[in-house]
Amino acid sequence: MTAEPIEHRRQLLKLAALGGGAVYLSGLAGCASATLGDAARDFYFVQLSDTHWGFSGPPNPEAANTLRQAVAAVNAMAAPPDFIVFTGDLTHTTDDPAERRRRMAEFRSIVSALKVKNVRFMPGEHDAALDRGAAYKEHFGEMNYAFDHKGVHFIAIDNVSDPGANIGAAQLAWLQADLAKQAKNAPIVVLTHRPLFDLAPKWDWATRDGALAMDILMPYSNVTVFYGHIHHEHHHMTGHIAHHSAKSLIFPLPLAGSQERRTPLAWNPASHDHGLGFRQVQAGVAQPKIQEFGPDGTAA
Repeated sequence: MTAEPIEHRRQLLKLAALGGGAVYLSGLAGCASATLGDAARDFYFVQLSDTHWGFSGPPNPEAANTLRQAVAAVNAMAAPPDFIVFTGDLTHTTDDPAERRRRMAEFRSIVSALKVKNVRFMPGEHDAALDRGAAYKEHFGEMNYAFDHKGVHFIAIDNVSDPGANIGAAQLAWLQADLAKQAKNAPIVVLTHRPLFDLAPKWDWATRDGALAMDILMPYSNVTVFYGHIHHEHHHMTGHIAHHSAKSLIFPLPLAGSQERRTPLAWNPASHDHGLGFRQVQAGVAQPKIQEFGPDGTAA
């Protein structure tokens, strides 16, 4: 995370990777709650990522069930989240445009069973890179957008529909114009698929012009970034801005630099969670803690 003592900050958010192994729960240093009114301290949302609907293979012999299991686990939460966000790679890539659309339609049908109907989507490169997001927009709408929820400003950035892994000048200008409407101490949550920093460029774990986005975000004191793409939990600081990756719901990938190739980790039938999970992000947390959950959302 960071060498900075988090206990000296008023904490805004915690992470609960429901369905993960060792679950990380912590206040995020990048988003202090001192700027928030009471209304901004009583909600949580759920982040799911990298469901890769349409994938089949040894890395997950239960691929046809994992997404449905996650939907059931979210529906079983004692208190429903305010909203749910899928941070990309909703479907697994295919060169066949008809099959791509079929997978997207199946994905939408499955997640329509979510009891919470405020569901927001973002593309991953598997959804959007081959056709610059044409099929994605037919099924899910715009690929970048902003919204406000109970005092927090959310920004969804598309860093996948450009095959070269760029955000692009037009979207960067949009980001700057959107942020210009916010106070410098406003609580801001950025949602992306790829990381905005260079985690492992040779594995495509980077955004080529991500540094330009970070330059635009840097003047704002309370920013937290949530992303997917790397299929495991990772925490990084760019100055005062915290970045947190989500686990996948299809298969885990190795830590950056831990092996030569970016190949899925082998399926372990004896594992409780198989390295898979999803995340709860909650406002108004006084103390961090750690807890474990199984892939069905029950405590381990």
